Amino acid sequence: MAPKPKPPELPVIGTVKGPGETGNQYLFITADHRQVKIGEFVYYRVDVVDLPQAEILGKISALTLIDHLPDRLFADPDINPEAIAALVGFAHPNPEIYEVTVDVVGYFHPALGFINPRMAPDPGAKVYLADDASLQAIINKKQPQAAGSAHIGSLLLRPGGRVPVALDVKELVSTHMAILAGTGSGKSYTAGVLIEELMSPYNRAAVLIFDPHGEYGTLTDMRGHPAFAADDGYSPAVKILTPDDIRIRMSSLDYYDILTLLPDMSDRQQAILNKAFSLLGKHKLGDHRWDVQDLIAACYESDRSTDDEGNEKTGSSAPALEWKLGKLERSDYFHRMQHLAPKDLFAPGQVTVLQMNEISQEEQQVICAAVLRQSYQARMNTAKDKIAPDDENYLPYPVFILVEEAHRFAPGHEPSRCKQILRTILSEGRKFGMGVGLITQRPGKLDSDVLSQCMSQFLMRIVNPVDQESLKYGVEAAGRDLLQELPSLTKGQVIVSGACVNTPVLCQVRQRKTKHGGETMDAPAAWLGYFQSHRKQARQMEKAPLAKPGKAAETFGGVSIE
Repeated sequence: MAPKPKPPELPVIGTVKGPGETGNQYLFITADHRQVKIGEFVYYRVDVVDLPQAEILGKISALTLIDHLPDRLFADPDINPEAIAALVGFAHPNPEIYEVTVDVVGYFHPALGFINPRMAPDPGAKVYLADDASLQAIINKKQPQAAGSAHIGSLLLRPGGRVPVALDVKELVSTHMAILAGTGSGKSYTAGVLIEELMSPYNRAAVLIFDPHGEYGTLTDMRGHPAFAADDGYSPAVKILTPDDIRIRMSSLDYYDILTLLPDMSDRQQAILNKAFSLLGKHKLGDHRWDVQDLIAACYESDRSTDDEGNEKTGSSAPALEWKLGKLERSDYFHRMQHLAPKDLFAPGQVTVLQMNEISQEEQQVICAAVLRQSYQARMNTAKDKIAPDDENYLPYPVFILVEEAHRFAPGHEPSRCKQILRTILSEGRKFGMGVGLITQRPGKLDSDVLSQCMSQFLMRIVNPVDQESLKYGVEAAGRDLLQELPSLTKGQVIVSGACVNTPVLCQVRQRKTKHGGETMDAPAAWLGYFQSHRKQARQMEKAPLAKPGKAAETFGGVSIE
């Protein structure tokens, strides 16, 4: 029987000193500080059950200089420390010695993921730098271009795209995700990359985007783009719905939706309106769909009373409600019959963008709540076989909804119409195939219960202390060491953690295949362009002959006179 081949030798970068401050850490000593970076992956080898010389992966979390040339040599800039080191006989090319702290991740099991053997390396054991091929195999749950994968970029500490980072789309959309980043960090760009991957031929997802700023219109570039085409004729469908296209059926709204649209109502008016909704429910027959006039009539019916003499009279609340509901009747977005049904919003291989940049905050809240509520009920009722295929709410496939500016729709310490339905979907939507992605630049203002339900996180540059503090409790999977990197990240760099990857990683987001729609306007260039154009027009007008009003000029002796 041939002997089992030894595992290939990896680059040795240090020697184990001993255990770290916690039971899950160890320290090693190195002089090669150029390869030892915070977030880099290293191995040590140890025999575990049924796996001799298992490679135990770890991540560098701290780096400390513990020995170097005397400080006085560095105080005088005219002194060359390397020359002094050679003069005193210090032959090592790197006179500095570093103590490196490593957090143990474990060895990778294909079925179980990473397993921590709880066996610390012996002092004197060698520490190896993880090679690119091994990292690509064990970091990614799915490999790039495979069915159910999303290639978003590459490992930041391995430049040149040497280690691509591909996410598990199944986990990403079923356990929900959050993109958390400060202004200008590239969160919308990263979301665009994710949408491109979801609409690729190896995913063909059904996606809906709530777009308060109109940043995702450039996704139309995917139509006919060769990067998204497949041999079977597939090409992504992109449906852009402007505010003129958004219609919500009045009868799909509930009592609290109306309260959001009609603020500053007295307690009695709210009671009458609540009673009117109950009456509408009792009067509802067949496929009847009520409108504002039906609701006003129900308000008058609810506000009737009888005096001591038996005469029926109407109170003052119904006329006041009629006046307020008149504003709702004049709305461009709420109608008796027209409606954006789930079948109009979702289809495999289609991304639908609801552009709400011209819609008021209150109307955005109600539109979002109504769409989320009906989509969730559609998935739930379809999964339970409660509706037939010809129903407008029939939704026989999983869907994914991306919510931009999520702190507006689920604020932490303010009432919001969308907050409760988002909580419900995030906690129960997984079993019905409904996933949600949240994007925000203010994680500190996002509802903590909503954030804690997002099992995959994309963390980008955040400098606000309040937002940083909120992540320590809402995003546990990333690890404290990586969270400390948030202020130093540059545009396009992201920490990916949670269910979509095997272990948290620092990633450089890949270049988009479609144009980015959220670029910051270059104000100085616009000012200069306008000034130069305006000045050019003014000069042209100065050179043009001016026709004088009045009768034609006459000449006398070669001189023009009027």
